[in-house]
Amino acid sequence: MATPTAGTATTAAQAPTPPVGGDAHGTHSDLHSEQGGLPGEHTGRARNPVIKVRDIAWLEFAKPDLRAAERFAHAFGFTTAAKAPGEVQLRGTDPGAPCVILRQGPRSRFLGPTFMAAEAADLVRLADATGARVRPMPESIGGAGVELVDPSGLPVRVVAGTHELPALPGQEPRTFNAGHEVRRTNATQRPPRAPAMVQRLGHVVLQSTRYQEALNWYLEHLGLIVSDFLYFEGQRHRGPTMSFIRCDRGSEPADHHTLAMTLGPANRYVHSAYQVADLDALAAGGEFLLDEGYQRSWGIGRHIQGSQIFDYWRDPDGFLVEHFSDGDLFDCTLDPGWAPMTASGLAQWGPPATKDFLGIAPGKESIAELRSMIRSLREDNEWDLERLRGLMKVAAS
Repeated sequence: MATPTAGTATTAAQAPTPPVGGDAHGTHSDLHSEQGGLPGEHTGRARNPVIKVRDIAWLEFAKPDLRAAERFAHAFGFTTAAKAPGEVQLRGTDPGAPCVILRQGPRSRFLGPTFMAAEAADLVRLADATGARVRPMPESIGGAGVELVDPSGLPVRVVAGTHELPALPGQEPRTFNAGHEVRRTNATQRPPRAPAMVQRLGHVVLQSTRYQEALNWYLEHLGLIVSDFLYFEGQRHRGPTMSFIRCDRGSEPADHHTLAMTLGPANRYVHSAYQVADLDALAAGGEFLLDEGYQRSWGIGRHIQGSQIFDYWRDPDGFLVEHFSDGDLFDCTLDPGWAPMTASGLAQWGPPATKDFLGIAPGKESIAELRSMIRSLREDNEWDLERLRGLMKVAAS
């Protein structure tokens, strides 16, 4: 099997077996994860990254039926920002770039993420370090970008100077009487059963057969830092198998994760998440989606890593998308938390994770994943029988 490269970070292979009886370091023990890292484990950041991206900008998908994709997008809470032959740009109510760009294609597939550079000079720095070129973006987007490919073979773009869409009127968070604190009198709560208006793109989750290699690539090239690591139970000595990764904005807080990555038998998109105003918008919007005949995958609940209130849905092509609200924000000072990966550990409250969400429900997705498991065992990557056994334990937990 291939040995993952850690770049400037400490490799998991150097890490000792954790002591019995818990962690003595206490990192994040009162925040969002049960324990911190052990001496010699992955630090969760690169010592000298090429650049530090500001945020995720948008995601791109190919879709065979743009009309059906746009219809679901409107029910989910997006607004169409622009249309051209073979292309639809979808936005939230926040100012900035579109959240999603849909392109006409023969089959539905994820085309890759785009990140926003902190400044235009970062594009030159990134291009010089990778041998890529800074190229102008299409006029509908504006600005310039650098196109790269991560170790999983996924196209990744970094842009700067793009057109900024103006803010749109959005859903205001509702006023709550919390406990004995009275903020609302002579007024009722009547959240409309209507689409939950998407505010912005929050994060994307990717699966990779070269997880640690890909993780280090993002830390070293884009300056991202890890908020939380998860590992397969009994395999911590082999290193993490999932990471929740945020932008490094220094003292300015950033989302707990803008990118999440997990080890698996195929290189693929897992899901993407979009912020809405509050729980009422999320829940009432979910009722609207059910009325329109769309499929809830899992929810409503509250996550542990990131703390978001969540609700997951399948689009007409089977892609998983998430509404979320009330997520954690961290500055650059926090080191990663560490915890075992379990299905029951995905949420603090809510229904158990469904077979559909876990990708083990009978259907095309589970069959494709099973085939990937067999094929990947024969290939040169980080996936092996021990990792397969660890993943099966997660699904059964």
